[in-house]
Amino acid sequence: MKHLTAGIDAGSSAIKAAITESDGGKEGRILALAAQRIRRRNVADVARAVFDEVCAEAGVRRDAFHYIASTGDGDAVDFATGHFYGMTTHARGAVYLIPEARAVLDIGALHARAIRTDSRGKVLGHRMTSQCASGTGQFLENIARYLGVPLEDVGRMSLQSTNSEEVSSICAVLAETDVINMVSRGLDAPAILRGIHLSISGRLLRLLRSAGAVGVVVLTGGLSEDEGLVSVLRDETRAESGKKGLGRLDIRTEARAAHAGALGAALLGAYRFDQLARRGHVIACAAPAQGAP
Repeated sequence: MKHLTAGIDAGSSAIKAAITESDGGKEGRILALAAQRIRRRNVADVARAVFDEVCAEAGVRRDAFHYIASTGDGDAVDFATGHFYGMTTHARGAVYLIPEARAVLDIGALHARAIRTDSRGKVLGHRMTSQCASGTGQFLENIARYLGVPLEDVGRMSLQSTNSEEVSSICAVLAETDVINMVSRGLDAPAILRGIHLSISGRLLRLLRSAGAVGVVVLTGGLSEDEGLVSVLRDETRAESGKKGLGRLDIRTEARAAHAGALGAALLGAYRFDQLARRGHVIACAAPAQGAP
């Protein structure tokens, strides 16, 4: 039986939502996706606004859902039926989008994590970056702001660079100091951004290797849309492919991969609803009324 479910991924800089019609298995249909940056707004208000937006996009009523699942910061979604861990939802969403996936690299605003998964999206192992932010979206956003470059232009400008200088430090604070020195030496923004991408990709590849990732790796999270970073990651994996003892990594992207967490939550919500219904449990959604504060 197909269930109408919603998934809401409350991240540190943006909130994503997805609506699916599925039985929680490999088959399912995405009805709508939506995302909004939090900026300086109240997180709970943004979660409700994104939910309203995705419902309007799908043309469904707010009280029509069998299950509403949250992931990420679950406290931000006070109307959710249940909650799933982010590693679980990103793995499930990534495998839905690219069934060949056997690993996920979730690159968010504050953390990056490498997740090893099986063909069903079950998490087999993972590694996460330390507290240092130099491999994350927030770090890149800070660099872009210092350079006066719109965040949406970072990837394109990085691809335009004919030279680069990799940031030497893995510390976010010291790396920003490196960037200041690069500017004072006359390096242009594309070269600096390419160097930043090289530095970030080195950390991310080490993270993947430490998690034991091999085969198809799907990029998720906000930085999965950074074409400059994706290009560097692919170049770096090709460069190390001949090294002894290292399994091949195939970096993949998908247009909807930034919503993988929300999508995975929606699919898992359908699976959980089905499991609980078989045990005789009645599930009641607490979706907010339209325009609710």
